[in-house]
Amino acid sequence: MVKAVIFDYGVGNLLGLKCALERVGFDVSVGILGQDLVQADAIVLPGVGSFTFAVQKLGCVKEVIRTKVVEGVSLLGICLGLQLFFEESAEGPGDGLALFEGKVVRLHGDLKIPHMGWNTLNLVKPCALFDGINRGDYVYFVHSLYPVPLDGSVVCAETTYGATFTSAVVDKNVYGLQFHPEKSGDVGLQILQNFAKVVKR
Repeated sequence: MVKAVIFDYGVGNLLGLKCALERVGFDVSVGILGQDLVQADAIVLPGVGSFTFAVQKLGCVKEVIRTKVVEGVSLLGICLGLQLFFEESAEGPGDGLALFEGKVVRLHGDLKIPHMGWNTLNLVKPCALFDGINRGDYVYFVHSLYPVPLDGSVVCAETTYGATFTSAVVDKNVYGLQFHPEKSGDVGLQILQNFAKVVKR
């Protein structure tokens, strides 16, 4: 069975994500140390917590994650996990993983923030995670910030909430989702199933 390790930043309940990954066929564990990630076929950075706190927790495993990515291990970032792929965040100080050039900025405007609830995906380029997913399908968001990649070619989906923002990125074996697939019903499970297929290749 393919092994996925969720890295725990030390806050929040990861049970929902763990159960969703198990449902699509992963053998799932939760790790807090670099050695917990060594045997992983996939690493998942969940969408819980603040950027600064998470960066501090990531300090001990940053190089392990970067090394595993270079080795071809699939990395999935969800919400905050996606934001950690970037260099910096308006949420607070700290250096992200810098897997992508760019920064994380705050949602703004007259709409209610955080952006919480169902919204649609605009698929802007092919991505294995979105096989069987249609433009306009709904997924579940809970966030106040979003990433702005310097290289627009990594963007594979966008969503509009006041402004149009990046809601999914991909580059080789690195996948990031601004929404929560584990809270997105059948569409979310299909996306996680697609991730499982990618990892098994």
